Amino acid sequence: MTGWRPTSALGRALVLGAVGVALALVAGDPAVVVLAAPFVVLAAVMLVHRPTREPRIDARLDHVALQEGLGTTSRLTLDGAEDAEYVTRAAGRPPYVAQRPHDGRVGGLVAHGVPAIEISPRRWGRRMLGEENVALYTRWAGFRFGPVVRGGQPVRVLPTTAPYDSRAEVPQPLGLVGRNRSRRTGSGTELAGIRPFLAGDRLRRINWRVSLRTGNLHVVTTRAEEDTGVLLVVDALADHGVSGGVGGAASSMDLTVRAAAAIAEHHVRAGDRVALRVVGRGREQVGYGAGARHLRRIQDRLAAVRVGEAGEGTLHLGVTGGAVVVVLSPMLAESIGTVAASLTKRGVAVLVVDTLPPDAEPAVAEGADPALAALAWRMRRVERSVVLDRLAALGCPVVAWRGPGTLDDVMHRLARRAQVPRVVTR
Repeated sequence: MTGWRPTSALGRALVLGAVGVALALVAGDPAVVVLAAPFVVLAAVMLVHRPTREPRIDARLDHVALQEGLGTTSRLTLDGAEDAEYVTRAAGRPPYVAQRPHDGRVGGLVAHGVPAIEISPRRWGRRMLGEENVALYTRWAGFRFGPVVRGGQPVRVLPTTAPYDSRAEVPQPLGLVGRNRSRRTGSGTELAGIRPFLAGDRLRRINWRVSLRTGNLHVVTTRAEEDTGVLLVVDALADHGVSGGVGGAASSMDLTVRAAAAIAEHHVRAGDRVALRVVGRGREQVGYGAGARHLRRIQDRLAAVRVGEAGEGTLHLGVTGGAVVVVLSPMLAESIGTVAASLTKRGVAVLVVDTLPPDAEPAVAEGADPALAALAWRMRRVERSVVLDRLAALGCPVVAWRGPGTLDDVMHRLARRAQVPRVVTR
């Protein structure tokens, strides 16, 4: 509804004033005129301040992309609102969004500044924020403009990076730069050994203690420092558990997305090349890359993850040689376990991060038997444990996500195993 319209207050003042004057004329009692005079005066003042121009209303958010748990401000701008005295705002309450004030309703005098509404998304994803109804009132609340429906703005809510750090090296580094120790010697900082001096060795590598003791020049050799490719495989086939947003209970997709964001940030800062592959309805993917801009691309793709079946077809990850595959999944889909097992048999370094919440319960459909659903869920958990045991027997480590230090021990074992000679049958 747009345009200035009389309010119910103006209607009541006109009706009561007219009825009072009519009764005074009919009854011939001046006291009735005295009782009706305030309503007549109020109606006259309202009509004197009748608006002549229609204002233009515009609402904007301070940010179009932010991390879950952080906040932004919805600001309202008015143009041509000289006839308005009071403004009211009533914002919607979408799921996983906190607001201040809590009910999303705020009002104030236009002369004192248009009040703002603070908004804080509590869960990652693409969300529409800032939807609200705005109404303006003239002096003495005689006329109202609106309420005007203002559509929201699409906001990318990036997953928060859980506190995570790892001091372990990734196995089989094959890149040109990075901080991971290679199996070959090169210009690095990690001591590899001491050998006799050869033509072409740098003089600054000479170890004078050993040279003076042996009588021949000896140089220090170091391991090269290289980067590696880390492929993050995100299972978005289904979401198990209940999500309470930041600070609340976490579903399987919450743990998966936040863990993927934390691992990607860690390896990008370490100089490694990181790629993303989402197994789900959207099939989002990001190629190998490094740097802050590449990390932002990965976070944007994680924020756009859509949960659902990926459709028919064989799952191909396109794993290159020397890459480390980190599978983040609740391990309830058969295709994910099959892919992890096949890559492990091929000799690829695969690590499965279990993101199923310990207290996850099945979603019971309306009209279904809760006891039967609980029995089916227990059977599915038993099948899941069998799959995890078989992966561990194949040499694919499975670790539950618990934040800092989750992958340290597993990465150390994978790095040691990568240095052991293997016999491959062809």
